[in-house]
Amino acid sequence: MNNLLLLFMADPNAGGGGGSFLATWGMLIPLFLIMYLLLIRPQRKKQKEHEKLLSELKKGDRVVTNSGFFGTVFAIDDDKNKVVLKLNDETKVEMLKSSIAAKLEA
Repeated sequence: MNNLLLLFMADPNAGGGGGSFLATWGMLIPLFLIMYLLLIRPQRKKQKEHEKLLSELKKGDRVVTNSGFFGTVFAIDDDKNKVVLKLNDETKVEMLKSSIAAKLEA
C-alpha cells in the first residue's frame, strides 16, 4: 500500500529517463523475430500446403470438408472454384473448393 502511495506522490517533472532508442529497438527486434518464427512462418507453410492440396485434387479422391462431411470428389469446376462431392449413392453436394480440409488416404 505504501509503495502505491509513493507512486502517486512522485514528482511528474522529475526526469526518469525513458531509455535510449537503441535499447528500445534492441528489445523489439528480437520480439518481432520470435513472433515471425513462432506464428507467421508456420501459418504460411500450412497455407501453402493447403493450396497445393487443392490444386492436386482430382475426381475420385476421398476428402473431408471443414464442416465435417466425408465424400468423394465427383466433379471439379476450377473456373468457378467449386467442387461437387458425392456423399453417398444418391447425394451430391456442390461447395467451394476452399472448404475442403484434407484429403483422406484410400
